[in-house]
Amino acid sequence: MATVIGLTSYPVKGCAGVPATEAELTPAGLPHDRSFLVVGPGGVFRSQRRDPRLAVIRPEVGAGGAVLALSAPGMETLRLDVDLGHGSLSRAEVEMFGTPYRAVDQGDRAAEWLSRALGAASRLVRAAPEHDRVTDGLTPGTSGFADSSPVHVLSRATFDDLTRRLAAAGRPAVPMDRFRPNIVVEGWDAPHQEDRARRVTVGGGELGFAKLAIRCAVTLVDQRTGGKAGPEPLRTLATYRRVPGGGVAFGSKFSVLGTGKVAVGDAFEVTEWGTDGSDTA
Repeated sequence: MATVIGLTSYPVKGCAGVPATEAELTPAGLPHDRSFLVVGPGGVFRSQRRDPRLAVIRPEVGAGGAVLALSAPGMETLRLDVDLGHGSLSRAEVEMFGTPYRAVDQGDRAAEWLSRALGAASRLVRAAPEHDRVTDGLTPGTSGFADSSPVHVLSRATFDDLTRRLAAAGRPAVPMDRFRPNIVVEGWDAPHQEDRARRVTVGGGELGFAKLAIRCAVTLVDQRTGGKAGPEPLRTLATYRRVPGGGVAFGSKFSVLGTGKVAVGDAFEVTEWGTDGSDTA
């Protein structure tokens, strides 16, 4: 049986993660995960794919989501009272992967700070109260502004297998934060068991497998400096983790079937197993 050894949420899509020892699993994943989005001109979302410096911006959420602080090297800390959107019908039109969403703009102070931090015109928005996004995959769910399903699970066995392959090829290891998992588990002898898990109980919550996690250029970004540091791990993953339809898979995405408290040390108990998930990439 696997055990949870790490919990991380990413309140602002593309920005640094916030580790926790325990959290209340919500329908959209860990609390506040990807509830905020940085957008550029035309409301098009920014990500580390093109704006790797997002990685060095560190968010901190307080007061149950009503307060947000942002910090970055060489910048004063920005503290905001979050506009949750309950008292206004005004909405910003934003776009992510070609799909339009309506969000709550967080004002000019946040926009000015982010524009300086990233060196490009930017604004900060938050998922609106009526945000009712439905994610796809074997088990549909919902999420804020995550790429797709709300919970990304990665096992230590899967990560260690990659590390061994890198070493065998004479290539340096990469840190796990390149993959930005929400839940890290250990205890499985073989790698990629998360690909076969179909239903999971963890703490007081339950997860359902949605799809394999297809990796992109974000894995080439040094999460501590915000600089590109490729070609690893994509070069090595391409030698053994290619999936039908293109791309390479590493870790798996899950939807939330049941909410509840989850903590480091909880059992990650698979109650239903399936295939390797290659048909759900």
